[in-house]
Amino acid sequence: MPEAPSRDASVTPGCPICGGPLPAGRTRNWCSHRCRQRAYRLRHQAAADRATVGPPDAPRSITNVYECDGCGSRLVGEQRCADCNTWARRVGTGGPCPSCGDAVLVEELLEGANER
Repeated sequence: MPEAPSRDASVTPGCPICGGPLPAGRTRNWCSHRCRQRAYRLRHQAAADRATVGPPDAPRSITNVYECDGCGSRLVGEQRCADCNTWARRVGTGGPCPSCGDAVLVEELLEGANER
């Protein structure tokens, strides 16, 4: 049976995410669970973006740095060491060094700047 159109179709707003019609029945904010989840992610992504340090146009290459207890190698954004096939522990926030490509921590960079 086709769904009956809302009598207040001209007044009822559409879904704020996809613009589709809202289902008839009780008052709803989104047309589907997919749009509700998308709205949640957009709200929380916006909050995470506001918490970043630095200019808004800067690339986001800062991530978690992990260190393998077995071989001592540092990994950027990867928790499992490919050489030892074991889980690595998180040592801090950082990223790849622009000159050599090794994993470096933000704390190490700050310590080096304070020593000068």
